[in-house]
Amino acid sequence: MKAFLFTVFFSTIAFLANAQLEGSKQIFESPKLKSEIQKHKIVAILPFDVKISYKKQPKNFSAEANRDQEKSMSKSIQSSMYTFLLRKADDYTVSFQDVDKTNILLKKAGLVDKLDESTKDEIAKALGVDAILGGRFETEQTRSEAGAIVGTVLFGSIGGKTGTGTLTLTLNNGADGELLWRFFKKMNDIVLSSTDDLVEHMMRKVSRNFPYEK
Repeated sequence: MKAFLFTVFFSTIAFLANAQLEGSKQIFESPKLKSEIQKHKIVAILPFDVKISYKKQPKNFSAEANRDQEKSMSKSIQSSMYTFLLRKADDYTVSFQDVDKTNILLKKAGLVDKLDESTKDEIAKALGVDAILGGRFETEQTRSEAGAIVGTVLFGSIGGKTGTGTLTLTLNNGADGELLWRFFKKMNDIVLSSTDDLVEHMMRKVSRNFPYEK
């Protein structure tokens, strides 16, 4: 009986965790989207713009450590996105540039810390690609430190925390930098084991609307 109740308890938690991930989504498509993507062969995935904030700042909060975590997650989401798209390569009409190559070329061009100061066509030219896939992830951590520890033990939560979040995915044309497509997703609660899970969840919602889907 105890084993049964234990199973039901964790099944309920898992169900609620998944349900809490559901939030509003918005999709934008440029009138030029269909005609432009037909010209695309190689697409680069940029490091994501990540912002981590706290509803109640934790004890011993370090702004420097927080920035380091944001940078780490930025590359982690980029890598997870590439892995996901590579795994389903046969489903898409384009190929995606290896993210290691992307980051090396960005570094050589002096753009690593200046992506927000550069136009998308400038970045595409430096990378030698036809389009740029990028995005922004913002999360506000809301749970207590005790709750965070429980969340980490049960789910391996990102950053050891749980909270609200928004994820935006954008596609810009390499030739002129114009925004061709934008996907915005709001998540009410983030209970995920890794950035792989975050990307997997988002892309399941994107799949029907992803521009390069065959």
